Amino acid sequence: MEIWDLYDKNRNYLGKSKKRGDVFMNGDYHIVTHICIFNSDNKMLIQLRQPYKKGWSGLWDITVGGSALHGEDSQACAEREVFEEIGYKLDLTEQRPYLTIHFTYGFDDYYLIDDDLDVNKLVLQEEEVAAVKWADLNEILNLIDNDKFVPYHKSLVNMLFDLHKTRGAHFK
Repeated sequence: MEIWDLYDKNRNYLGKSKKRGDVFMNGDYHIVTHICIFNSDNKMLIQLRQPYKKGWSGLWDITVGGSALHGEDSQACAEREVFEEIGYKLDLTEQRPYLTIHFTYGFDDYYLIDDDLDVNKLVLQEEEVAAVKWADLNEILNLIDNDKFVPYHKSLVNMLFDLHKTRGAHFK
Protein backbone atom coordinates (compact mmCIF):
# COMPACT_ATOMS: atom_id res chain seq x y z
CA MET A 1 0.00 0.00 0.00
CA GLU A 2 1.43 3.35 -1.05
CA ILE A 3 1.27 6.31 1.36
CA TRP A 4 1.68 9.78 -0.17
CA ASP A 5 2.59 12.99 1.67
CA LEU A 6 0.26 15.91 1.05
CA TYR A 7 1.19 19.49 0.18
CA ASP A 8 -0.63 22.77 -0.27
CA LYS A 9 -0.83 24.60 -3.60
CA ASN A 10 2.53 26.25 -2.89
CA ARG A 11 4.17 22.88 -2.27
CA ASN A 12 4.41 23.29 1.50
CA TYR A 13 4.16 19.99 3.35
CA LEU A 14 0.86 19.83 5.25
CA GLY A 15 2.06 17.31 7.85
CA LYS A 16 -0.42 14.70 6.67
CA SER A 17 -0.57 11.79 4.25
CA LYS A 18 -3.08 9.69 2.35
CA LYS A 19 -3.25 6.17 1.00
CA ARG A 20 -3.19 5.67 -2.75
CA GLY A 21 -6.83 5.45 -3.87
CA ASP A 22 -8.21 7.58 -1.04
CA VAL A 23 -10.16 10.66 -2.08
CA PHE A 24 -8.22 13.93 -2.15
CA MET A 25 -9.60 16.78 -0.08
CA ASN A 26 -9.75 20.19 -1.74
CA GLY A 27 -6.36 21.87 -1.30
CA ASP A 28 -4.39 18.62 -0.92
CA TYR A 29 -1.72 17.82 -3.51
CA HIS A 30 0.95 15.15 -4.00
CA ILE A 31 4.17 14.83 -6.00
CA VAL A 32 4.55 12.66 -9.10
CA THR A 33 7.88 12.32 -10.91
CA HIS A 34 8.55 11.58 -14.57
CA ILE A 35 12.04 10.74 -15.74
CA CYS A 36 12.93 11.00 -19.43
CA ILE A 37 16.28 9.53 -20.44
CA PHE A 38 17.67 10.63 -23.81
CA ASN A 39 20.64 9.24 -25.71
CA SER A 40 23.16 11.03 -27.94
CA ASP A 41 21.04 10.12 -31.00
CA ASN A 42 18.26 12.33 -29.57
CA LYS A 43 16.06 9.33 -28.76
CA MET A 44 14.09 8.86 -25.57
CA LEU A 45 14.08 5.58 -23.69
CA ILE A 46 10.43 4.51 -23.52
CA GLN A 47 8.77 1.67 -21.67
CA LEU A 48 5.88 -0.59 -22.54
CA ARG A 49 3.56 -0.88 -19.56
CA GLN A 50 2.45 -4.38 -18.64
CA PRO A 51 -1.00 -5.30 -20.01
CA TYR A 52 -2.28 -5.97 -16.47
CA LYS A 53 -0.84 -2.76 -14.95
CA LYS A 54 -3.56 -0.49 -13.61
CA GLY A 55 -3.65 2.78 -15.53
CA TRP A 56 -2.54 3.01 -19.15
CA SER A 57 -2.03 -0.75 -19.35
CA GLY A 58 -0.35 -2.07 -22.49
CA LEU A 59 0.68 1.39 -23.68
CA TRP A 60 4.13 2.85 -24.28
CA ASP A 61 5.19 5.58 -21.86
CA ILE A 62 8.12 7.86 -21.15
CA THR A 63 11.12 6.23 -19.46
CA VAL A 64 9.83 6.07 -15.87
CA GLY A 65 7.24 7.69 -13.63
CA GLY A 66 5.66 7.34 -10.22
CA SER A 67 4.34 9.01 -7.08
CA ALA A 68 6.51 10.16 -4.19
CA LEU A 69 6.04 7.97 -1.12
CA HIS A 70 5.76 9.17 2.48
CA GLY A 71 9.01 10.90 3.46
CA GLU A 72 10.38 11.20 -0.08
CA ASP A 73 11.14 14.40 -1.89
CA SER A 74 10.93 14.65 -5.66
CA GLN A 75 14.56 13.67 -6.28
CA ALA A 76 14.45 10.63 -3.99
CA CYS A 77 11.23 9.49 -5.65
CA ALA A 78 12.73 9.82 -9.13
CA GLU A 79 15.87 7.91 -8.12
CA ARG A 80 13.80 5.12 -6.52
CA GLU A 81 11.40 4.80 -9.44
CA VAL A 82 14.22 4.59 -12.01
CA PHE A 83 15.98 1.90 -10.00
CA GLU A 84 12.76 -0.06 -9.34
CA GLU A 85 11.43 0.02 -12.90
CA ILE A 86 14.57 -0.34 -15.00
CA GLY A 87 17.37 -1.18 -12.54
CA TYR A 88 19.39 1.96 -13.25
CA LYS A 89 21.13 3.88 -10.45
CA LEU A 90 20.58 7.61 -10.84
CA ASP A 91 21.93 10.43 -8.64
CA LEU A 92 19.75 13.54 -8.72
CA THR A 93 20.92 15.16 -5.46
CA GLU A 94 22.17 18.25 -7.31
CA GLN A 95 19.27 18.40 -9.78
CA ARG A 96 15.89 20.04 -9.83
CA PRO A 97 13.09 19.05 -12.18
CA TYR A 98 13.42 20.67 -15.60
CA LEU A 99 9.69 21.24 -15.63
CA THR A 100 6.78 21.02 -13.20
CA ILE A 101 3.21 20.81 -14.44
CA HIS A 102 0.36 21.33 -12.01
CA PHE A 103 -2.57 18.92 -12.26
CA THR A 104 -5.79 18.74 -10.27
CA TYR A 105 -4.30 16.97 -7.25
CA GLY A 106 -0.59 17.41 -7.58
CA PHE A 107 2.65 18.37 -9.19
CA ASP A 108 4.16 16.48 -12.14
CA ASP A 109 7.95 16.93 -11.93
CA TYR A 110 9.87 16.12 -15.11
CA TYR A 111 13.56 15.19 -14.98
CA LEU A 112 15.44 15.12 -18.27
CA ILE A 113 18.58 12.98 -18.29
CA ASP A 114 21.13 12.50 -21.06
CA ASP A 115 22.76 9.07 -20.96
CA ASP A 116 23.61 6.43 -23.54
CA LEU A 117 22.28 3.49 -21.54
CA ASP A 118 22.69 -0.03 -22.84
CA VAL A 119 19.09 -1.30 -22.75
CA ASN A 120 20.39 -4.88 -22.66
CA LYS A 121 21.89 -4.22 -19.22
CA LEU A 122 18.70 -2.85 -17.68
CA VAL A 123 16.73 -4.96 -15.21
CA LEU A 124 13.03 -4.43 -15.86
CA GLN A 125 10.47 -4.58 -13.06
CA GLU A 126 8.35 -7.48 -14.24
CA GLU A 127 5.19 -6.25 -12.48
CA GLU A 128 5.17 -2.94 -14.33
CA VAL A 129 7.47 -2.90 -17.38
CA ALA A 130 7.08 -5.31 -20.32
CA ALA A 131 9.82 -3.82 -22.54
CA VAL A 132 11.97 -0.76 -23.19
CA LYS A 133 13.40 0.74 -26.37
CA TRP A 134 14.86 3.94 -27.76
CA ALA A 135 12.42 6.04 -29.82
CA ASP A 136 12.77 9.31 -31.66
CA LEU A 137 10.26 12.13 -31.49
CA ASN A 138 8.38 11.12 -34.64
CA GLU A 139 7.97 7.53 -33.49
CA ILE A 140 6.53 8.67 -30.15
CA LEU A 141 4.15 11.11 -31.85
CA ASN A 142 3.00 8.32 -34.20
CA LEU A 143 2.44 6.02 -31.23
CA ILE A 144 0.32 8.74 -29.60
CA ASP A 145 -1.67 9.19 -32.84
CA ASN A 146 -2.31 5.45 -32.96
CA ASP A 147 -3.41 5.19 -29.31
CA LYS A 148 -0.36 3.07 -28.43
CA PHE A 149 1.28 5.63 -26.10
CA VAL A 150 -0.01 7.29 -22.93
CA PRO A 151 -1.95 10.28 -24.32
CA TYR A 152 0.42 13.10 -23.40
CA HIS A 153 -0.10 16.41 -25.15
CA LYS A 154 2.08 16.32 -28.26
CA SER A 155 3.30 19.82 -27.43
CA LEU A 156 4.64 18.47 -24.12
CA VAL A 157 6.49 15.64 -25.85
CA ASN A 158 7.96 18.12 -28.32
CA MET A 159 9.01 20.36 -25.44
CA LEU A 160 10.67 17.48 -23.57
CA PHE A 161 12.76 16.73 -26.65
CA ASP A 162 13.69 20.41 -26.95
CA LEU A 163 14.42 21.03 -23.26
CA HIS A 164 16.71 18.08 -22.63
CA LYS A 165 19.40 19.88 -24.64
CA THR A 166 19.36 23.08 -22.58
CA ARG A 167 17.88 24.43 -19.36
CA GLY A 168 15.51 27.37 -19.44
CA ALA A 169 13.09 28.99 -21.85
CA HIS A 170 15.70 30.22 -24.32
CA PHE A 171 17.49 28.07 -26.87
CA LYS A 172 20.63 30.26 -27.15
